[in-house]
Amino acid sequence: MSKQLGFGQPYGTMAQTAYIVPDLAAACLHWMQNLGAGPFFVLPHLYAPGQTYRGAESRADVTLAMGFAGHMMIELIQPLDDHPSVYRETMERRGFGYHHVGIAFDDVDAASRDYQARGYHEAYRAAVPTGGEVVYLDDGTGAAQGFIELLPVTPGMDATFTRFWEASRTWDGSDPIRPFM
Repeated sequence: MSKQLGFGQPYGTMAQTAYIVPDLAAACLHWMQNLGAGPFFVLPHLYAPGQTYRGAESRADVTLAMGFAGHMMIELIQPLDDHPSVYRETMERRGFGYHHVGIAFDDVDAASRDYQARGYHEAYRAAVPTGGEVVYLDDGTGAAQGFIELLPVTPGMDATFTRFWEASRTWDGSDPIRPFM
């Protein structure tokens, strides 16, 4: 039996679907009212020093929100600047909308090497507040068709995402936008 995250997804499988949006509050409202997701947990200004984008230092800043629809985490990302990034690259290529799927791994670096052996390359890497670093992978179609994000399974990540999922299970529509931490 494979290991599972606290919210039910097995390691190594899609745990998250992410979208780039022009207005985070409006996007959260849309997902809540029309698609049954929520509540959403907002992390303003996720600017992590030490980011790399396509091998160079990146200074991208985003605000994001995470909520659940069943066992699938929905991540909504609003870019806040014009710095080069995987978000800006996608917006310039095809506009707002689908951006990536997130797959949870206990060893992101090993997973990245495995994907690189299959022809992918690292497009973006950044530390995250729940511990570890995320890695976005591109097989040459990332901006056109979507990236793969490797999510580091850390105690902080599992506890935080499980807390979001548990909130969704009994959510009555009140307090729809909540702080991330």
